[in-house]
Amino acid sequence: MTHAMRRATELALDEKTVTALRAVLKTTADEVVRAIIAEVPSYANALSGRMGGTIRRAVRTALGHYLDLAGGTGGGGDASDAAYELGRGEVRDGRSMDALLSAYRVGARVAWRGLAAGAVPAGLPAAEVAKFAELTFAYIDELSAASAAGHADELAARGLAHERHLEQLARDLLAGSSAEVLQAAAARAVWQPPSTLTVVLLPAAQARPAYRLLDHSTTLVLDDLPDSTGVLLVPEADRAHLLRQLIGRAAVVGPARPWTRASASYARAVRARSLSADIRDTEEHLASLVLSADPDAYADLRARALAPLLELPVATGRKLEETLRAWLLHHGRREEVAATLFVHPQTVRYRMQQLRDLFPDLGSPRRVLELTLAVGLQTAAD
Repeated sequence: MTHAMRRATELALDEKTVTALRAVLKTTADEVVRAIIAEVPSYANALSGRMGGTIRRAVRTALGHYLDLAGGTGGGGDASDAAYELGRGEVRDGRSMDALLSAYRVGARVAWRGLAAGAVPAGLPAAEVAKFAELTFAYIDELSAASAAGHADELAARGLAHERHLEQLARDLLAGSSAEVLQAAAARAVWQPPSTLTVVLLPAAQARPAYRLLDHSTTLVLDDLPDSTGVLLVPEADRAHLLRQLIGRAAVVGPARPWTRASASYARAVRARSLSADIRDTEEHLASLVLSADPDAYADLRARALAPLLELPVATGRKLEETLRAWLLHHGRREEVAATLFVHPQTVRYRMQQLRDLFPDLGSPRRVLELTLAVGLQTAAD
């Protein structure tokens, strides 16, 4: 039994008093609505026009249930259900629970004043007036509690739905879905698309803590991808700032890409992670990423370009390859090549003569390009 029902059993207004109260019910309901409009700014527009008529009827219905309860002929259940739905509706209309509670407080005060004005002339004994007041405010408190529950449940349901929509949007982005699919997913998630997104890969356990460091009102996060991988999709990222925020975390940061092409940022971050566990900023390893884009093609290029070295003893071939790499890197400057290899410049001269014998066209642009690519992966890694 609710608090209001207990109060009602103690009071049980007689039929004469209830009849008198029903006579002022419509007037009291209208006064309640006018007072709410005047004192609670959030309802100034909501209670006008057709919506105002609906609310007035709802207030009259609530007061009618109250009189049933006060007269001992009703339990108030329907009114609590209506109040619960009212709380849910306030979320849909974009109003806070504070506004609704203020309306209840104003409504309780005005309703009590109007009902008391009808009850006392009807002969309600003075001793019963206090009980009548307690019942009135207990009833309003229960309606307030029911509305608060409806408001909270609707917020929770909307929060879960919103989170699911954001997660689906993130999955669609990583999957490289069409622009039409992505636009629809963003609309469902009530997410304003940015100009760019930058993908960050992390261990799944680090994704949420890192997410909380960022502006997570617009950042998207997933922490349930295969291989215990987490992903952040960061809008309009300040790259230097983002890298600083991720210090101490096993993060790989992809390039910034137009938001509908975030899958390209994701693909590059995934490939960078597969190359080395030490890569954090993919922009600092573009050469390695380019040279490793097609492993088979790179292996074929290397085998063909360096074929003359493969015919030499292994140790000799390795030394000449190191010399060739340094020579290409330093544009043939012998002193710098010698310093890089920790050998005498004459040694460099001798080895370069061997290389020219092996590669008669060593000075041609095409040969230089092929050899640079052939030895370039190790240079990029260094």
